[in-house]
Order: sequence, then structure tokens, then C-alpha cells
Amino acid sequence: MRRAEILIDQQLAGILTETEDAYSFEYDKTYLKSKPQKAVSLTLPLQEEPIKSDYLFPFFDGLIPEGWLLELVQKNWKLNPRDRMGLLLATCRDCIGNISVRPL
Repeated sequence: MRRAEILIDQQLAGILTETEDAYSFEYDKTYLKSKPQKAVSLTLPLQEEPIKSDYLFPFFDGLIPEGWLLELVQKNWKLNPRDRMGLLLATCRDCIGNISVRPL
């Protein structure tokens, strides 16, 4: 099992978890009580219950670099291009925009 903190504007928004057969994203309870709140994505609405998926959520998959940058990352860090969670954890600590991913 691998997990990551998902931050919005450097504030913990929730936890992304990968298990052997699924993914889940759960908003942090403190974050849900704070004002103003922002959803991580329109496809990940603010809610207390975990959101589950059989594959990495498209929003998080979209944060992973593409093209020559992805090739460079795979080559230098010896990452499997099919390991989407591994790529997310390795490359998205400081994304463009207000989202950050920190491995747990």
C-alpha cells in the first residue's frame, strides 16, 4: 500500500491511497471544516466518505509529466511507465498550480 498527502495551497486537503486492487481519496476532516474549502477537482467533490476507483483518478494521472520530461524522469529515476502512482509520488511534489503531492 502506498499513500500520499494531497495539499491545496500548502494545506493538507486529503490522503490518496493505492492498494493492490484499487485507489481511494479521502478528504481530511479538518480541511472539510475549514473555510473556504476548495475541492481538489470537480471529479473529487467535497465529501466525508472516501472516493474509490479501480484506477488512478484521472485528475492525479493528469499531473504526471508527459513527453520528453516523462522520458527523462523514467530514465534517470528508473521508474516503470506503467507505475502511475510511483510516477505521481516521484514527480508531483511541486506541481504547476496549487496542488502538491507528498509521499507518506
